[in-house]
Formats: sequence, C-alpha cells, structure tokens
Amino acid sequence: MRKKLFSTAIFLLFGAANLSAQTMRLATYNIRYDNKQDTANAWLKRVPYLTDLIKFQDFDLFGTQEVLYNQLLDMTVKLPGYEYIGVGRDDGKQAGEFSAIFYKKDKYKLLKQGTFWLAPTTTAPTKGWDAALPRICTWGQFQDKATGFTFYMFNTHFDHRGVEARRESAKLILAKVKEMAGTAPVILSGDLNVDQRNESYTLLNTSGLLKDAYTTAKVVYAPNGTFNGFDAARKTDARIDHIFLTSTFAPTRYGILTDTYGGGKTPSDHYPVAIEVRYATKK
Repeated sequence: MRKKLFSTAIFLLFGAANLSAQTMRLATYNIRYDNKQDTANAWLKRVPYLTDLIKFQDFDLFGTQEVLYNQLLDMTVKLPGYEYIGVGRDDGKQAGEFSAIFYKKDKYKLLKQGTFWLAPTTTAPTKGWDAALPRICTWGQFQDKATGFTFYMFNTHFDHRGVEARRESAKLILAKVKEMAGTAPVILSGDLNVDQRNESYTLLNTSGLLKDAYTTAKVVYAPNGTFNGFDAARKTDARIDHIFLTSTFAPTRYGILTDTYGGGKTPSDHYPVAIEVRYATKK
C-alpha cells in the first residue's frame, strides 16, 4: 500500500512539474446599438469611455452584442491591439447587429471562425422558432502563440421575446459545442436576455458541459445586475449577461463592472461581465 501511494505521489509530482499555470482575462459586453434616439447617451459620446474601460481591464478576449458595423469600425480604431470576428445577422455580411468576438492579435492566432443562426436552419439569415429577430452565435478557434494552447470561444445574443426561441437556442448551442469543439476547452459568452432563474440559463448551467463562472469563481464582485437601462441608480440582482466555461478553465475572479462617467452616466445600458480564469498548459 505504501509503495502504491509513493508511486502515485511521484506521478502527481512529475505531472505537475510538466504543467504550467496560465491566466486569461475574459469578458462579455452588450455595448448597446447605435440608436440615434439615444441623445444623452449617444454612441459617439460613449465610445471613448467604453473602449478606455476595455483597455484598462486588459481583456485577452471579449464577446460583444448589439454591435453595428459602424461601431465595429469605431472600436477597432480605438482598440488597435485587437482584431474581431463576426458577421451581421441580417445578411451574413455587414447588415444588422454583430455578436463579434474581439481578441488580442499579438497573443492569439485565429485558426477557424464562423457564425450560425439560432434557428432550425443555421446556415443562412433567418428568424428561429418564435423569435422576434434573427439571432446568431459567432465562434472562433484560437491558439495561444506562446504556449500552443488551443480553445474555442462562442458568443451569442438570445432573442428578447421568444421563450421557445431562447430555450431552443440553448439546446442548439450545446449541440454545436459538442459537435464542433468535442473535448476541447470552450468559453461561451453572451446576453441571454434571461437571468439566472430562467430555464434557458439552467439548460446551459446544468448541462454537465458548461458552467456559469459566477457559480464557481473564488472571488465574486457583483454589486448589481447586468442590465442598467442607462440608469446607474437602478438596482437588481438579475444577471442576463453570462460567461460559461468548460472544466479546463478555473475561474478565480468574477466581476460586474459598474463603472460610470460624467456624473453617473454608463458606457452602455448593460454592465460588462469580466472574469479571470486559470488553466494548465504543458511546459
């Protein structure tokens, strides 16, 4: 018995000696589309604060929602260290909202990318089930240039009205993650338009494949929910913006970033969710 324990200890020590702990900073951010009626919170007023927040937090990758093409252009100018992937949901090109993924171009190599529609027909612009609007999920396969660590990130925005559409979207994304990523590490970010008490959220969080970082992070900073409606005084515990992870990633910190500017204005009508994760790579 003693010999077996000793052998096990040597194996664990040898295994640990050949692994290196790595850290990654991730976020999801619904930036609010460029609505011309948002006069006090117009996009061109908000974008400097929104992009400065991103630069200060130094995210490695982050998923976005509600981004129109002109907003993508503005963000890429102000975030020169990042590239993005994604297409417009209305035509698969530049029309309509994007669910773009931004990543540090010097740190990660993009291996594959794509977008599928949240609908029975996933390959072309369409509305699914009882959805009010076309909805998409953009994904990328990335490789850390320094370590060779390879992983997938999926980013989405569920419908704001369709109950069936949200439920079926959750099922579809789980199926796509299994089909496309297999056993590879996966990050799923998105605005689900439902909070942590809803069945669509529960389908993902109890899938055995993905887990909400909020529920497993060692340190949680959540002074508010994630939707603010451009009102910093609004208080809620509802989290409708989420980051889910496969078991490769161990979240160490989770935060809902309630930054304001100009005497209480918010850079978006959602607060970004930011997490820090640790994972192991071979030396």
